[in-house]
Amino acid sequence: MGDHAPVAAEEYDYEGLPPNFTLVENMAAGAFAGIAEHTLMYPFDLLKTRLQVLNPSPGGLYTGVSHALSTISKAEGIGSLWRGISSVVLGAGPAHAVYFATYEAVKHAMGGNNGNEHHPLAAATSGACATIASDALMNPFDVIKQRMQVHGSVYRSIVQCTRTVYRNEGLAAFYVSYPTTLCMTVPFTALQFTAYESLSKVFKTRKGYDPVTHCGAGALAGAFAAGLTTPLDVIKTLLQTRGTANDAEIRSAKGIFRAASIIKRQHGYAGFFRGLRPRIITTMPSTAICWSSYEMAKAYFIRHQDD
Repeated sequence: MGDHAPVAAEEYDYEGLPPNFTLVENMAAGAFAGIAEHTLMYPFDLLKTRLQVLNPSPGGLYTGVSHALSTISKAEGIGSLWRGISSVVLGAGPAHAVYFATYEAVKHAMGGNNGNEHHPLAAATSGACATIASDALMNPFDVIKQRMQVHGSVYRSIVQCTRTVYRNEGLAAFYVSYPTTLCMTVPFTALQFTAYESLSKVFKTRKGYDPVTHCGAGALAGAFAAGLTTPLDVIKTLLQTRGTANDAEIRSAKGIFRAASIIKRQHGYAGFFRGLRPRIITTMPSTAICWSSYEMAKAYFIRHQDD
């Protein structure tokens, strides 16, 4: 991505990147997409976390999304739906910058930008590589976020939460769910990117930036991937919130298989799909916003390079 003479928009395929599109611009587009996505959808993410927690504290048991929303709003105030958002804003920018930079680099290296045909292997591989890199940055912020989201959380700031978790559980607490996160996000992202790339080509009616296509393809791809990976998301939530659990068995849970056995024993197979509806409800607009924002920022940089 070195310096090149400006390239007219019509001379390259928009789905790829022009030769003079810099790494900084690509990362800026990714950071913009990440912050936009997580900020707008944060209340729904909080509802998902509350619904997935096993054996919550008194007052934290909900029958569904609507009940959770009304109960939290009345008992804790509407502002509580954004508790912990500062952790996401701090982490989402850098993590998504790395995410999309890795995605574009691997996709280009594997020939995913060549022609108009489908490249499912390139899309899946670029998505997997992107999430491995970005989750290494985002996982500690995600742990802090979920510790602040649960009912009865005693944390009032990300600094307080970080210090307390580090003092009581050590550095490992910020990465105890990382293997599970990767087990979930690698297939999630591979499925999402493959579906998005394919749906974009099917839906697209014109060359260049097409917000309707990017939004629709992003939403459907996100729903598809979210539904299939919900069991892993439930396991991840248990591991990330174990320090706040009242159940001694959950508090001592370590690793994917131990967490899965606890869920199976306490709630049966249905336990692996706790929060399925809010996860899909959250993911559809979330991925639509993320892809639309990224493609919009990418189009902005491309257009200004041509001026």
